[in-house]
Amino acid sequence: MNTSSNTEVRLVASNKNWIEGSAIEQLKQTASLAGMKLAVGLPDLHPGRGNPIGAAFYTEGIFYPYLVGGDIGCGMGIWQSKLKTRKIKRDRWMQKLADLDSPWQGDRQAFVEQHKLPQWDDALGTIGGGNHFAELQQVEKIFDQELFEKIGLSKDYLQLMVHSGSRGLGQAVLRRHTSRFGAQGLECGSAEAMRYLEKHNYALQWAEANRQLISKRFLEALSSQGERIADINHNTVTPWKKGWLHRKGAAPGDKGTILIPGSRGSLSYIVRPIGDLEFSACSLAHGAGRKWNRSQCKARFSPRFKVKDLQQTALGSRVICEDKELLYEELPEAYKNIDVVIQDLVDFGLIQIIASLRPIITYKTRRSK
Repeated sequence: MNTSSNTEVRLVASNKNWIEGSAIEQLKQTASLAGMKLAVGLPDLHPGRGNPIGAAFYTEGIFYPYLVGGDIGCGMGIWQSKLKTRKIKRDRWMQKLADLDSPWQGDRQAFVEQHKLPQWDDALGTIGGGNHFAELQQVEKIFDQELFEKIGLSKDYLQLMVHSGSRGLGQAVLRRHTSRFGAQGLECGSAEAMRYLEKHNYALQWAEANRQLISKRFLEALSSQGERIADINHNTVTPWKKGWLHRKGAAPGDKGTILIPGSRGSLSYIVRPIGDLEFSACSLAHGAGRKWNRSQCKARFSPRFKVKDLQQTALGSRVICEDKELLYEELPEAYKNIDVVIQDLVDFGLIQIIASLRPIITYKTRRSK
């Protein structure tokens, strides 16, 4: 489908998928921005604050920091732990995962030097709010044994998936831009564009270091350690072709192994990008995508579920979240069906499934508001 600006708009989704009309309208409106050449809605497309989430946008001559948003570098990493699948100890581990919210008290100087950060930041190693989490998982099914082993995974051990971003740093970068330019874009090659990209790239570096430290804290609390298998960013603006590719809640298709999580009450998937990724702007779904917005969840689901009902999922996994509002905002029913999202990507010839993972313990926060 095309907009009045002749920007090509593509939707990578089937009729079985739940895509809100308002998300499609946001996709079309964003496609009308100056310099826009291609707008792609992915299977997890859902409405955002003015611009849709689960989308990728290609521009020439200009790029838009507002499309990237405030959580620059929000992304997903996965670690292979040394915790044996046959020795799962949910109750004991729940007690050991006492507090990942307070500042880390380890060797901070060594950490910043290792990750080439200019200084320590107390937010490093903390998950944050919203849909961010750290989740211990177990291999449910292997779809491609050769690829599974090639990327370093083993069914004998549990995996840790970490979803977090640049915390307040990314917000500060966006505020600096919007205080001067609002939602306007930046001309490529301009001094202001170069300054933004420098800060954007540092936020990506910070976010990756943050996920690394979260994994370290989580696994050390369980007397274990892990080896990173993959780490990808979902909110970025990067060079592509002759211009700039904005990903807003979209996984890159050119960085190898991709993690696509469901909700805390469903399976997650490890996949390999394949096929004509130019069709999807070299981007893939970054998760299930929301079905209900946060403001609707408490009113819609509190009559059906008590707090204690939300602390264990239908899959038998446990949930650590001492923020009552967040428990409702992030309950599994708030999200679309991850299997439909994955099947859409398969049917469009964009991914090969490597394995599925089942949640064991999901950590959100130990501190209530």
